[in-house]
Amino acid sequence: MANFIQEFKDFAMRGNVMDMAVGVIIGGAFGKIVSSLVDDMLMPLVGMVTGNIDFTTLTYQVGEGEGAAILKYGTFIQNTIDFLIVAFCVFLIIKAINAATKKKAEEAPAPEPPAPSKEETLLTEIRDLLAKK
Repeated sequence: MANFIQEFKDFAMRGNVMDMAVGVIIGGAFGKIVSSLVDDMLMPLVGMVTGNIDFTTLTYQVGEGEGAAILKYGTFIQNTIDFLIVAFCVFLIIKAINAATKKKAEEAPAPEPPAPSKEETLLTEIRDLLAKK
């Protein structure tokens, strides 16, 4: 049992597992920001364009009586629109981050090559002397 606990501890404390945990936590917080952007900033504008249609109320009833099924296709449409907006926002954010990272990489000067060792310098001098003869 102690070996099992130690094995689990080793697994849980590995770097990539901890990185993944941090990513999930940050992703959850980022998800709230993006959801707020969609719900509070973009969807009112989409509502203005579509005449304030509430897609979530759109339904279709299949059958009659107690066995009837109600298809809530409006909710599906609303969720699809939300997904497309969220995906587009994430795309723009990742594109901006990549552009900033690329710009930093371009600005960084190329590292100078290391100076030749004493042996390389000596061999170069010998080669040059032999070439002159």
